[in-house]
Amino acid sequence: MTRLASSAVECYQRDGFHFPVPVLTPAEALGLRRRLEAVEAEHGGRLAGEIRHKPHLLFTWLADLVRHPAILDAVEDVLGPNLLAWSTSFFIKEARDPAYVSWHQDATYWGLSAPDVLTAWVAFTDATVENGAMRMVPGSHEVQLEHRDTFAPHNLLSRGQEIAVDVDEARGVDILLRAGEMSLHHVRMVHGSPANRSDDRRIGFAIRYIPTYVRQIAGEGDSAMLVRGVDDYHYFAPEHPPASDLAPEARAHHAAVVAQSAKILYRGTGVERFR
Repeated sequence: MTRLASSAVECYQRDGFHFPVPVLTPAEALGLRRRLEAVEAEHGGRLAGEIRHKPHLLFTWLADLVRHPAILDAVEDVLGPNLLAWSTSFFIKEARDPAYVSWHQDATYWGLSAPDVLTAWVAFTDATVENGAMRMVPGSHEVQLEHRDTFAPHNLLSRGQEIAVDVDEARGVDILLRAGEMSLHHVRMVHGSPANRSDDRRIGFAIRYIPTYVRQIAGEGDSAMLVRGVDDYHYFAPEHPPASDLAPEARAHHAAVVAQSAKILYRGTGVERFR
């Protein structure tokens, strides 16, 4: 089913991003926030380390979200009918917290064979200027730039990576979303986000989709979940949704997948696991 207007697809192709795309009701988004916060409470606070990476392999409600028809219809309009969910992660900024995301391009360390990769960033809460909404530079997805690793303590990125050249921040566009909306952005989009200056959390869930013809070329044994269409290539080992939240089989599957993923994403750093 077509969800995006042709003008929206053209906007994505020209600018490297498109927003907002409504996918959930505010009540549904609030329900997801409450489920997340119940999990956090059970784990003693913020999600940390491996559980932040590919949590859709642990929780049924996230596995359902990555396969949500409203999300997949929009992604299909850009990437075509045969889709894998390659990765997911939460980007959470606590109220009045210094956490930020440096200017970067996702493609830098992902090791994927083609730039036909799209992130659907689903807002569990409103994303505003005050609470640290993403900023993107239109048209910056055309060229891959040099990056450096910082592993800065307040940087939410896995390696604290940042672009090693000056970014014209004046050209940045604030990606403002209401809870239940999502933005779409290209794997080479120059983007970042400042700290949360508000009195409430900012919660986003990033889903990275790829067409089935994309390969992992930076390491062996990568995996992904088929969420729409057919996979005639089998470049990725198949991932499976959990039968129930934190089921023992799901925990074992997730642990193996995340260990392999860390080897690829942290290659050359001496780091062996997600922080």
